[in-house]
Amino acid sequence: MGGFLQMLRKKKELIPLIAFMGLAAAGATSAGVYFLFTKPDVILNRSKNPEPWERLDPSKPQKLITINQQWKPVDELEYVKSLTK
Repeated sequence: MGGFLQMLRKKKELIPLIAFMGLAAAGATSAGVYFLFTKPDVILNRSKNPEPWERLDPSKPQKLITINQQWKPVDELEYVKSLTK
């Protein structure tokens, strides 16, 4: 660790690069954790929930940003779904 700090003292132009890389790594990690715990279509254990898309609420938006989304059931898909049950 001491050698790293000495290198930063000698080459001060690396400080912004290391800061941005650390910020990007923290952002990517926090986004991954956010999606893991808040999005129902991200799963870790497939044996417990093999079909996670069946439990999605169609009235709840699944995107980060949803603009003018209105959900309407498709008659053909509803018919096929009723045949497979």
